[in-house]
Amino acid sequence: MDLTSHPLVVRARRLATDLLVPEAERIDQEGVPASHIEAVKRSGLLGVAAPAEYGGAGAPPAVLRETAEILAGACCATWFVQTQHHTPVQTLVRGERAVRERLLGPLSRGELLSGVAYAHLRSYPRRPVRVRREGTGWRFDGTVPWYTGWGLNDVMLLAGVTDSDEVLFAFAEAREQPGLRASAPMRLAALTAARTVSLELDGLWLPAEAVALHTPYDRWAAGDRVKTLATSPAVLGVAEAALSLLDDEAAAPLRSRLSGLRDRAYALADAPVPQARGEERGVAGAEGAGHGPTVRGAAAGEIVDDWGGEGVDDSAGEGVDDWAAQRLAVRAEAYDVLRAATTAAVVAGGGRAMALTSRAQRLAREGLFLLVQGQTAESRAAHLRALGGAPAITGEQER
Repeated sequence: MDLTSHPLVVRARRLATDLLVPEAERIDQEGVPASHIEAVKRSGLLGVAAPAEYGGAGAPPAVLRETAEILAGACCATWFVQTQHHTPVQTLVRGERAVRERLLGPLSRGELLSGVAYAHLRSYPRRPVRVRREGTGWRFDGTVPWYTGWGLNDVMLLAGVTDSDEVLFAFAEAREQPGLRASAPMRLAALTAARTVSLELDGLWLPAEAVALHTPYDRWAAGDRVKTLATSPAVLGVAEAALSLLDDEAAAPLRSRLSGLRDRAYALADAPVPQARGEERGVAGAEGAGHGPTVRGAAAGEIVDDWGGEGVDDSAGEGVDDWAAQRLAVRAEAYDVLRAATTAAVVAGGGRAMALTSRAQRLAREGLFLLVQGQTAESRAAHLRALGGAPAITGEQER
C-alpha cells in the first residue's frame, strides 16, 4: 500500500521536515516545548485513530504505523509525548458514556492532549496504585513511577487496582491538585526532553463520572499482553533515521534487513489473534485499528494497545504460544537492526558523533530508550534469550 499521498502522512512528513528534525538536537537538551505540542495538535495527528463521528480521522492501521515511524525518526521525544494520547482516545471509544461524551470529541479533534498513567499495572500482584470507593467516587493512593508529558498534557488516564483485584481507569486533570503531587522532571540517559515525572497520590478523589473502564485485572492483562508482544513502529522509524546518515553503500544491507523486518512485523500486527483453548471469547480478543487500545465491547473490558489486527481466530487454540513467540522473535530482531543502524551512524560520524549537537548520538540514545519502552518480564526474557542466540519462548511455554 502506497501511503505517501495520504493526507496525514503528508502532514507528518511536513511537520518532521519543517520543525521536528531541525530542532531535534536542541529539544533533546532543552525539553519538548508547548509550541511543538501545539504544532502536533494543529496537524490533526492526535486524531489519527479517533472515530470520525467525534472529529477524528479514523485512519487504518497502516497510516498509524507510517506516521509513528515518521515522528519517532524525526524527534523521538515529541513522538513519545504525543503517542501517549492514543490510548486514552481508544479507551473512550467504548468506555463509560459520561466521560466519553465529555472528552472523546476534544481528544479526537486535538483540542486536548492526554497522557497515561497505567504501566504500573504490569507489576501486579504488587499494587503501586490502590483504588477504593469513597462516597460517590473513587480514591487513589500510591505512586505512579513514570508519567510522561507533565506540563504538556491537559488530562491523564490514570489506573489503579482495587482490593477485589479489578482495574479502574479514570480521567483526571494533568496538574497538581489535592491528592496529586509530581516529582521534579527526571534526568534520563535519553528522552529527558519528554518531561517524565513520578506522581504521588495521597487521597486523589475522582467522581464516578470520570471512570472510563472498570474490569477484572486478569481480563485487562490478557489484552495488554498482546500489546507488549508487538514491534513498535518507533523502533523502525529511529532505525530508518539512523540509516539516512550513512552513504548508500553502507546503508544498503541494513536497509534491506529493515524493509523485510517491517513487512513481517506489520503482517503479524494485522493477523488474527489466536484464542487459547477454553478461553472466554473477547478476553484475548482482537487488536484495534492502530496505535492505542481497542476496547472490545463494554463487557470485555480489556484494552489492547497495538498497531493492527483482524479479530480472533477461534480455530488456533494450540497456536497461541507459537503466535506469541513469532512476535517476540520479530521484536527482538527489530532491536538488533536498530542497534546496528544507530551504531553504524555513530561509527560513520567519527569523533563528531560524540557531540551533543550530533544527530547520530541522539538517535543511538533514543535507541537505548526504545529497548526498554513497554518492556514486560516476558518480552525482557525473550529479548535476553535472543541476545544469547536462543529462540524466543513465551512465558506460557516456559511454564
